[in-house]
Amino acid sequence: MPELPEVEVTRRSFADAIAGARVESVRLGKPLRWPLGIEPAQLRGEWVGQAQRRGKYLWLPLGQGGLLMHLGMSGSLNFSATAAEPGPHDHFDLRTDRGVLRLTDPRRFGAVVWSPSLEDDPAAKLLSNLGLEPFDARFDGAHLHAGLAGRKVAVKLALLAGDIVVGAGNVYACEALFRAGIDPRTPAHKLSRPRCARLADAVRAVLAQALEAGGTTLRDFKDAHGVAGSFQMQAEVYGREGLACLRCGSKIKRIVQGQRSTFFCPSCQKR
Repeated sequence: MPELPEVEVTRRSFADAIAGARVESVRLGKPLRWPLGIEPAQLRGEWVGQAQRRGKYLWLPLGQGGLLMHLGMSGSLNFSATAAEPGPHDHFDLRTDRGVLRLTDPRRFGAVVWSPSLEDDPAAKLLSNLGLEPFDARFDGAHLHAGLAGRKVAVKLALLAGDIVVGAGNVYACEALFRAGIDPRTPAHKLSRPRCARLADAVRAVLAQALEAGGTTLRDFKDAHGVAGSFQMQAEVYGREGLACLRCGSKIKRIVQGQRSTFFCPSCQKR
């Protein structure tokens, strides 16, 4: 599933190229997660603004509103000067005078939804439960400690929920917990303020590193120009079950939490 770094890498790969373009037509394929919410013909002639990101959503301003896009489990956006005939998994084309922005989504869990603004529904409703952005100055140890207070679930599951901070998806939560020396099974409410401060710093550092690496490509993620990410080659615990910990030499373990694989070092990470 594309996580925050992959979505941000995607945004950066097409945002400047499409900004200022004029919409020529919109093509819809098979139904996505939610309906578009506007007649495609009404978007013809609108000017494209600067694409933004909130969590794993992308916001593309168009005239007096915009399109809120989500890549779902397997979606990807491609932007090119010309586009080939749409295939069976190409479900949305925004054709402009600068090129075609195409959403390809084999599982169709993604979405493209029209909204008058980010402050109006449906965008406001869809974004309402998102936590702080990881690079927001307000995201620090104190914010994380307050958010985890009273939560008895494992700290990794609390991070994945996304209502405290966005972006700590499965790969990145594993890596951040390793860097902070925290066992992923630790009850969230038991983390001290100093440990929360280390974890907040680790979340920011891991996500910054992932952005520099172009995101993580475990299966088929590519940016809007077809370039894959490489963070998976830098992971210290994720996907390394049975291999030696790069710090202490102990074997990396894998467990399942919330139906997701969790990788950690039983020696370096403490409850």
